[in-house]
Amino acid sequence: MHRIPFFSLISKYDTAIWVRVVGTILTSLAGFMMRPYLVFYLYDKLDGSVFLSMLIVGLQPLCGIFVNLYAGSLSDKYGRKPMMLAALIIQAFAIGGYIFASHVWEFALISIVNGIGHAMFGPAANAQISDVVPEQKRAEVFALLHTALNMGSAFGPLLGLLLFTLNPTIIFLACSITLFAYAGLVVWKVPETMPIKRNEEQIFAKSKVKIKWSEHKSLLWITFLAMPVSLLYAQVESTFPLHLQQNFENYKSVFATIITFNGCVVIALQLWIAKRTEHVPAYIVVAVSYTLFAVVSIGYGFVPFLAVLLFVEFLFTIGEMLNGPHIQKVISVIAPEEHRGLYFSVFGMNWQLSRAIGPILGGLVFSHYGGKMMFAILGVILVVAGIAQTRYIRSLNRKQEELAIEGALQA
Repeated sequence: MHRIPFFSLISKYDTAIWVRVVGTILTSLAGFMMRPYLVFYLYDKLDGSVFLSMLIVGLQPLCGIFVNLYAGSLSDKYGRKPMMLAALIIQAFAIGGYIFASHVWEFALISIVNGIGHAMFGPAANAQISDVVPEQKRAEVFALLHTALNMGSAFGPLLGLLLFTLNPTIIFLACSITLFAYAGLVVWKVPETMPIKRNEEQIFAKSKVKIKWSEHKSLLWITFLAMPVSLLYAQVESTFPLHLQQNFENYKSVFATIITFNGCVVIALQLWIAKRTEHVPAYIVVAVSYTLFAVVSIGYGFVPFLAVLLFVEFLFTIGEMLNGPHIQKVISVIAPEEHRGLYFSVFGMNWQLSRAIGPILGGLVFSHYGGKMMFAILGVILVVAGIAQTRYIRSLNRKQEELAIEGALQA
C-alpha cells in the first residue's frame, strides 16, 4: 500500500482543517469518556427512571433543533470563526455544570444550554470545509475528521469507565477543560474562511432574502431520509446501554469494549475506505451503508454473545465509514456557495431531531416491549429509508450529468 510521507500529509490540507482534526481528537476523547456513562449517571441520579433519563438526554438535541437553522444562517452572515468559538465556550460551561447539578431541572437546564452550543458548532465548521477544500477532496477530508473523532472513541470509553468508577465528576471537568482548549486553538490558528462578498450592500441584501424552501427540496429530502441512520445512533447512546444491562452481567465493560472496538476499526480503515470509494457514485455507497445499518439494528436487538456482537459492530463501523463522508459530500455539492452554512445546518437537523425524539420514543418502546422489538422496528425503517435515499441521490446524479452535458454542448 502506498503511504503518504508525514510532512507531505501535513501540507496537503489547510491549517484550519488540521485545527479541526486536533480539536476533534481532544473533544471526542473527552466526549467518549462522558457520553457512554451519562445515561447510567442520570439513571442513578434520577432514582432509576428510564423515562426521565431519556428525556434529559433528548433535551440537548431538542433545543438544538431550534438553534440549528439560525446558526447556519448566522455563519453565512457573520463568519465561521465567531460561531465556532461561541459554540465551544457555551458547551464548555454547560458540561462543567454537570459537576454541580443534583436536581432534575438542573440537568434539564444544562442539557438545553449544551444543545444550543452543540447546534451552533457543526454548520459553521462543516461550511468551513466547503470553503477551503476542493469538491473532489471533500469526502476524504470528512473521512479524516471521522477518523479523528474515532481516535477519541478508541480510548475514551475505557478511560471513562475507570474515571466513572472512581468519581464521575472528573469526567465532566475533563470535558469542560478540553472544550476551552479547543476554543483557544480556534482563536490562535483558525482564520476566517467565509467567501468574501463583493460589497456590503450585497451582504445586506442577502441577509434580507427569505428562503423559499420549494427551491431546496433536494436538501430537505436527503435530510429526512437520513434520519433513520441518526435514530440508530441515538439508540446506541441512550437505550442500547440499558438493553445491554438486561443481557450482560458486566454490561459497562461490554459497552466500553464495543465503542473502543468501533474506534479502533475506524482509525485503521477510514482513510483507506475513503480513498477506495472516492470515485464510486454516492448512491451506491449509500445503498451499501443503509443495508449494513439495517443488519446491525437487528443484531443489536437479538445477539446475546459478545464475540458475535463485535462482528455486528464491525458491520456498523463499515457502514458509518461509508455513509458519513459521502452523504456530507453530497450536501457540499448541492449547496449554493452563499448558503453553505444553511445547508449543513438544515442537514444537521436530522441528527438533532433523531437525538431529541429517539431516546424518548426508544425509551417508550423499550419500556413496554423490550429492546428486541425496538431494534427490529428500526431495522425495517432503515431498509425502507435506504431504498428511498439511494433512488433520490441517483436521480440527483443523473440531473447533474445532464446539466453538465448541456453546458458542454453550449460551450
